[in-house]
Amino acid sequence: MEPIGEIISVTLNEDKTVAYLQFLKKEENFACTADVLRNFLQANGVKHGIQQDIVERFAINPSEYFFSRTPIAIGSEPMDGRNGSIRYAVRMDDNQHKPAEDDDGKVDYKDVTRLNNVRRGQIIAELVPAVPGRPGMAVTGVAIPCKDGKPAIFKLGKNVVLNPEQTAMYAAIDGLVTMTDKGKMNVFPIYEINGNVDYGTGNIDFVGTVVIRGNVLTGFKVTAAGDIRVIGGVEGAELFAEGSIEITGGIIGYNKGLVKAGHVVKSSFIQDGNVQAGEDVIVSQSIMHSNIRAGRDVICNGTKGLIVGGSIQAGERVSARIIGNPMSTTTVIEVGVLPELRNELLDLRQQVKDQLANMDKTEKALTLLDQLASLGRLTPDKVEMRSKLGSTKKSNVQELNEMKERMLVIEKTLEDTGRARVEALKMIYGGSKIVIGRYTKYVKEPISHMSFYYSEGDISMSSYI
Repeated sequence: MEPIGEIISVTLNEDKTVAYLQFLKKEENFACTADVLRNFLQANGVKHGIQQDIVERFAINPSEYFFSRTPIAIGSEPMDGRNGSIRYAVRMDDNQHKPAEDDDGKVDYKDVTRLNNVRRGQIIAELVPAVPGRPGMAVTGVAIPCKDGKPAIFKLGKNVVLNPEQTAMYAAIDGLVTMTDKGKMNVFPIYEINGNVDYGTGNIDFVGTVVIRGNVLTGFKVTAAGDIRVIGGVEGAELFAEGSIEITGGIIGYNKGLVKAGHVVKSSFIQDGNVQAGEDVIVSQSIMHSNIRAGRDVICNGTKGLIVGGSIQAGERVSARIIGNPMSTTTVIEVGVLPELRNELLDLRQQVKDQLANMDKTEKALTLLDQLASLGRLTPDKVEMRSKLGSTKKSNVQELNEMKERMLVIEKTLEDTGRARVEALKMIYGGSKIVIGRYTKYVKEPISHMSFYYSEGDISMSSYI
């Protein structure tokens, strides 16, 4: 009788999680015991997941398997873990920081009672542990690696503490929970000024949220690590907040100063002002002859809802009831613009270039040390240097991968003009200039109820309903 290997064969799938038994030729007189078949499988590297019931059945009646490809051993696929997360005990959505607004677009900027106020010792957030992965096993007996879930990490700001197990975050003082644009959790106390910011108070630089129950006069500066609320007006002053800025009485900038927020700027009107927001600029009445930059949206669709003159830049959308005026005042509306991201991308490209140069130097040094090791000429100090360089190489690779991932995210964001829109809810007048990404459209005649967006290499229009 011919050797068993000339009659049947064992093949593996690509990831070696299944072994198949198949006849090479039909042999009517073929017979083998279960033990012989097991030994044959072992000789062909199949050591794990052998289906014993199939082995026994094959030995009893091999002819049953003449014309089939039979799974004779089955391993197990690896299962990746699940990343840890942070579960917040207080609501962290933007709605808590937004004052009440009625259907007419009127805003009650005095409503600050819905802030994330916490008491000392109150829990703010807790870690949800990562779930480890489960390795697989090939039929050859070799483990198939898996990816473990990455643990979540708290970013600690001011006035917060962790429990001894480092799994929960608590407020160290009474105050306002605020997440800064760096993702750090803070508890800020609120600093109130019952009057104007003027010579009586001087400039303000505060680590929390500032509430001003008066006006901010020309030439003064208010800086806050939390939010700024002005229950009055802002002249040609400088306001800087890592959180949001809300101004009840509006901004008359006199083409001086700057109002800049990490998140949202809200005001009843802006005239001759300079305003920048990491997220949205929301105005209930009008924006006139001002320079506005928003990372996401510029919204001016209250009862008046007028944008005239100046330059409006938004990452995604500009929406107003009326854009421009019958006198064809030049009004520039630009969407799909994220200059901060463009600058970050340039910085990342330079960092990647520098990192590759450093990695090249590390690799050459390691190669030299490896050659010395192969010759048995590695001194103790060189052994230590080799170990440190190995750790440096691993760290550099991780940092490089993180930078490349961030670059891909930014590039995709910059290319995505699908959400970029300009909405004239009532009318857009001649003299208006619409820019979406790299494309420009000049409006020459008044157009009512129109939405502008990018489509197939040009700026398209459709009726706004």
